[in-house]
Amino acid sequence: MEIIWKLAAALVGALLLFWFIRALIRSFVRFAKFAPNRYVFRYKGGKVVAEGTGLSFFYFAPSTSLVAVPISSEDAPFMLTETSADFQELTVQGQITYRISDPAQAAKMLNYTIDIDRAGLGYQSEDPRKLPERLTNMALVAIRDVVKNLDLKKAVIASDDIAAKAHRALAVHEMIKALGVEILGLSVAAVSPTPETAKALEAETRESILQESDQAIFQRRNYAVEQERIIRESELNTEIAVENKNREIQESKLETQRLAMKKDMEMQEERLAFQISQEKKNQALIDLKSRNDKAIADAKAYALKAVIAAYENTKPEVLKILANAGLDSGRLLAQAFQGIADQAEKIGNLNITPDLLQSLVANAPKK
Repeated sequence: MEIIWKLAAALVGALLLFWFIRALIRSFVRFAKFAPNRYVFRYKGGKVVAEGTGLSFFYFAPSTSLVAVPISSEDAPFMLTETSADFQELTVQGQITYRISDPAQAAKMLNYTIDIDRAGLGYQSEDPRKLPERLTNMALVAIRDVVKNLDLKKAVIASDDIAAKAHRALAVHEMIKALGVEILGLSVAAVSPTPETAKALEAETRESILQESDQAIFQRRNYAVEQERIIRESELNTEIAVENKNREIQESKLETQRLAMKKDMEMQEERLAFQISQEKKNQALIDLKSRNDKAIADAKAYALKAVIAAYENTKPEVLKILANAGLDSGRLLAQAFQGIADQAEKIGNLNITPDLLQSLVANAPKK
């Protein structure tokens, strides 16, 4: 039993010694682990023994100092009230985006030493919180230099121009370089006048818009009237052109009719001339024919006169025989019947049978 108590006492002593040694080690030897967005300087004896981003290591606390400079980008909002060139109050709102590009230079200008005794590796001083304020103040000065040269109306609509000029001014600022800071961007979200000034600007702008609207309506009406005039003038010109064309067509028709009538007259004159020529020729032909007929008649009269003179002393019976000498039987028969008819009062009865007529007709010569 005594042995057991001795063993228990020895075990308790060992545990107490272990806890004492462990507490002693934890008081002087510590472990630190930093994120990749922090640039760490490890000082020992006033010299940098290690530096870099995202380091993790054990260190002896009584003789070691740790400096952690954040190198990620940060935003610092700002707002200032400034007076424009025409003495109007303006409120400028925006933000500046920056990052520490030279951690060693920043560590020289500001105290980024880690408080080892504080939980969470906090800083020993308030310098890291002062950097955004310094940058904001320099941004306000740069913006003030730009705004003071602008009147109210230009400043209200020149937020991009104000931001660009202020950014260029900060990029070459000596204090920015001394702090080891790089200005990534500066934006101006709004440039606002006072409410009373804004209402006045709204009223002025409203009146200007109304005037522009009235001017636009006037110009539109004037344009419509001008277009109506142009259309009417075009219609009149078209009517005049149509009338001129109709007149030309009418004149062309009349000229065509005149030429046709002239041609008809020429053709009629040629026809009359031809008819006159034909009549003259016919008249000459008739005269010639009359003379020829007269000559023939004179010749026949002379021959008949000679024949009559030859038969003047001849007996009628001889003349009748001579006249009938060249006649055929049919003609002789006809003359016989004619003679019977002439002496009908002297003839008592005359019988002519059908057979006699048939034989006479059958024997008559055919023409």
